[in-house]
Amino acid sequence: MTKQVKPEFESFARIRVIGVGGSGGNAVNHMVSSHVSGVDFITINTDGQDLHKSKAKRKIHIGKNLTRGLGTGMNAELGKQAADETREEIQVAIKGSDMVFITCGMGGGTGTGAAPVVER
Repeated sequence: MTKQVKPEFESFARIRVIGVGGSGGNAVNHMVSSHVSGVDFITINTDGQDLHKSKAKRKIHIGKNLTRGLGTGMNAELGKQAADETREEIQVAIKGSDMVFITCGMGGGTGTGAAPVVER
């Protein structure tokens, strides 16, 4: 006979998955559709239309002034500048996390340029 031991208190890690750019947003949408539980999902993008399609509960539109919601046009430097423009909002979204996973595609503008800024 097996006896189960219950901890005196339950502690759950605060895990956040952040999808940056179009590919990162697609990965987050797939995880949400797959019913991954125990994770807070955040999508970060310069493309307003793509961000609107996100299934994440929290969405951060970066570079609103810089790209006017139209994306970076595959320009990684523009992606970096867009994330820098919205750095404080990103930091607030990540604050209190025990683990953060950043997903993005490399080679485009937003994921390639903004993901390293999100990581910092």
